[in-house]
Amino acid sequence: MSEIHDTFAETGYKTTHSAVRKARRFALQGLYEWLTTDYRLSKTDRSLVGGNEPHTIVARTRADNAMHTVHLGYYHQMMRQIPEQVGELIVDISSHLDRNFDALDPVEQAILLIGAYELKYSQHIPYKVVLDEAMQLNTHFGATDAHKLINAVLDKYAKQVRSIEVAAHKNQN
Repeated sequence: MSEIHDTFAETGYKTTHSAVRKARRFALQGLYEWLTTDYRLSKTDRSLVGGNEPHTIVARTRADNAMHTVHLGYYHQMMRQIPEQVGELIVDISSHLDRNFDALDPVEQAILLIGAYELKYSQHIPYKVVLDEAMQLNTHFGATDAHKLINAVLDKYAKQVRSIEVAAHKNQN
């Protein structure tokens, strides 16, 4: 956990585990909103897109919520980077799914996107922490049995993008 604290401390934002967890929760809610509006509409009719872009969701969220206990830097990073990388992340996730990504519940989609993003781009967060945090998000927001799918997909993805870390962890046990 100190690795996470040290890396985030450089940003000047709240760096507690709780602040980072809250950033993930707000990011999940924002991504869910984006996935069910602008992102969904962009796949059917490009002229319908606009008005609910990630930056608009972030601004509204910050205006409507007390965010003083949230790691704002990490929240902003996820809400900017995940939508920018969504195509790549979906391709990566889809290789470990038994169905089309679009067939998943939007909460499951958002949790998988956050988990995949953290596994691929937040190397300072141990992969076991990423998996645990995804399970926590699902417990709080997701369907009862969704944890099975989320854990299976992110575990397989971790073996792909963090093979050395996963192997080292297995050798310790």
